[in-house]
Amino acid sequence: MKILLTIGDISITGGAERVVVNLANMFAHNGHSVQILSFFRANASLSYALDERVNLEFMHTQSQRVLKSQGGLFMRFYTKNLLKFFASLYVWREYRVDCVIGNDWIFTPFFKHKHTHYVKLLHLNFSRYNRRNNYFDTLVLLSHSEISRYTPHHKCVRVIPNFLPAIPTQRTDYGQKVVLSIGRMDSGDQKGFSRLIDIWEMLMQDSDLRDWQLHIVGDGVLKEELQKRIESKGLQDSIILKPFTTNIAQEYLNASIYVMTSYFEGLPMVLLESASYGLPAIAFDIATGPSDIILDSHTGYLVADDDLQAYADKLVNLMRDKSLRENLGKQAKERVRECFSKEAIAPLWEEILE
Repeated sequence: MKILLTIGDISITGGAERVVVNLANMFAHNGHSVQILSFFRANASLSYALDERVNLEFMHTQSQRVLKSQGGLFMRFYTKNLLKFFASLYVWREYRVDCVIGNDWIFTPFFKHKHTHYVKLLHLNFSRYNRRNNYFDTLVLLSHSEISRYTPHHKCVRVIPNFLPAIPTQRTDYGQKVVLSIGRMDSGDQKGFSRLIDIWEMLMQDSDLRDWQLHIVGDGVLKEELQKRIESKGLQDSIILKPFTTNIAQEYLNASIYVMTSYFEGLPMVLLESASYGLPAIAFDIATGPSDIILDSHTGYLVADDDLQAYADKLVNLMRDKSLRENLGKQAKERVRECFSKEAIAPLWEEILE
């Protein structure tokens, strides 16, 4: 079967980009002919390893921001409005495939081949229904908690969680006094790193915990502002901002607790990855995402959104108790193996393709 996956920019680091690479690699491994169409290219190299059997094409070899800045008024209008039309026309003209899986805000199949099945994979939680979804034959959601919001609008809605392409054999050392968080530092602070810093400030009032460190891994426009916030609170010795690395596995293995403070998520890959290395996790119980992965008090902790004190209390419990970290971490790893492995998720995608 011929499959095309579309994405805004496959060269940047992020959950959606990682999911597209994982899907493409899985489809290629299962014997399908796979193509990725990326509408922009911000970086020369990819952040995630792509199977050599997957063909990759870029519609534009520059980032969206560069195109806007270089092209003047027309290019800004093009990248914001006209591109949606031309992207649909481009895919219709250039590709004769059995299935198109859209993963971006750009592609909508205004022009459709009658023998092609059009799928939209929705990576973020529901805010409002976008009528452009009606152009797709099937909508794929990441969480069962979202399905009741989409079924009144669309006749074919499926739920398929994200997956890990492989479950590592390694497990972290729970004696390490490192707490880890990973994510893009975009404007708007979706990942909630500012409130994570505030939580850490509360913990550091306890002198018994001051030999712990918080490592935040990622890059983005907010990074400098976060560093200033850390320094203003005198936390520069215990909070370390680290750049994104392709060897992210080592970051998981260097920590014994994972923390997420996001305001909203789809189905976060970092929670799956951290659990696969045996890290217990703490997250705010936002609308979707963490509650699909974390079983409260079994594989980690879910905390009422924006209750910073309760979050700090749960984190202190884990930091003080090595055996608790190990027990929750082992169960987290087993849950990922059972529910979010490639072997568990691949058959769900094959049903759609068939």
